[in-house]
Amino acid sequence: MATQVVMPKLSPTMEEGQLSRWLKKEGDKVSMGEPLAEIDTDKATMEMQALSNGVLRKILIGEGQSAPLGQAIAIIGDADEDISALLKSIESKPAKAPSATAESAQPAAEPAPDSTPAAATKSAVPADGKPSTETSRDDGRQLISPIAARMAAEAGINLKSVQGSGPGGRIVKRDVEAAVGATEAPAKGAPRLKPIAAASHEPGVVYGPSSYREEPLSEMRRTIARRLVTSLGPVPHFFLTSEIDMERAADMRRSINELYPEVKLSVNDIVIKVTAGALMQHPQVNASFQDKTVRYYEHADIGVAVATENGLITPVVRSADLKSLLEIAGEIRELATRARVRKLKPEEYTGASFSISNLGMFGIDEFTAVINPPEGAILAVGAMAPKPVVNDGQIVIRQTMRVTMSCDHRVIDGATGAQFLQTFKQILENPLYLFLSQ
Repeated sequence: MATQVVMPKLSPTMEEGQLSRWLKKEGDKVSMGEPLAEIDTDKATMEMQALSNGVLRKILIGEGQSAPLGQAIAIIGDADEDISALLKSIESKPAKAPSATAESAQPAAEPAPDSTPAAATKSAVPADGKPSTETSRDDGRQLISPIAARMAAEAGINLKSVQGSGPGGRIVKRDVEAAVGATEAPAKGAPRLKPIAAASHEPGVVYGPSSYREEPLSEMRRTIARRLVTSLGPVPHFFLTSEIDMERAADMRRSINELYPEVKLSVNDIVIKVTAGALMQHPQVNASFQDKTVRYYEHADIGVAVATENGLITPVVRSADLKSLLEIAGEIRELATRARVRKLKPEEYTGASFSISNLGMFGIDEFTAVINPPEGAILAVGAMAPKPVVNDGQIVIRQTMRVTMSCDHRVIDGATGAQFLQTFKQILENPLYLFLSQ
């Protein structure tokens, strides 16, 4: 008997998914539990498994299209089974709430995005349910995925010179990567600067509004937008800033990297460990707001913000207070690598008790971060850099770093946050404490 394949709930915060890649094509045999497609959720790219045996009879949405939870995206049935009634039912029935045991249907998904405004793009799956095989639009414009468009803009790639290899001739990430690889790489460590175009303004000519390109939000960016709305407005933030002498921490990091060059210990690794130690001394800060209660955590589960091409994700270092510096360094590198290729499991990026956001590697001296509800605080870390300071009555050059903690006033009072930051500063300025406390 033919059954619907619906968009599944693959992460706790997922409300819809984007079909990244079909692993089977129409007419292929499928078995229960076999990977059927790759789905881009709000946080990761995950495999969707078949829930029945049979043949993939019909694909209802194409690669690059999004669908809400519970919407029918394909049909599995016997090879010679008549599925016309089921197709008609899918088109006519209103949406149902998704469930773990029953499959449901939603209206057809939106069409694949266009790279220019005010122009309707052909859907990757027309009304007959068959994925399109067109290689160009009727108006000659290109189909470009949002990720590819962003990468091309950052790399200065002219998309007119790029041949798309995606569905319908769509330019996708791999096409831009190939184009970037074909250009001359800039000097190592040097920023990529675009040449300024020569002025071509003609006196007396009146120009209209600039042309533009609109890109649909990725699932990750939509979730970030929803969560930020529930944070900075409803959550009563206050901010505490401290400047820290990093000379001893920098010396310790250099010594450890000389002894263990394969570890490549970073300043952020040290900050994570020091944060965990300070949280254990100030459990009031290691807490979250739960509407009618405040939840206090026994261990420091620290979320570490990682920038990806789709947005920000915070993989969690569990029980960082119980782990050594070397363990934390190895774990965060492994988590960050999988985060950037969207391979984290939901339990690896949810449920932090405290978060850290570090923009020091971008040369940012100081900033404030937005709390990730329901956590009670987040620490914004700036760049470590040499600075003239007064030390024992003398002006000397020391490595310094500024940090700002954003606190939820419903959970943390000003004095409580200040005491935590004071302890954080003391440990970081005397990092041998980390080894004495093991």
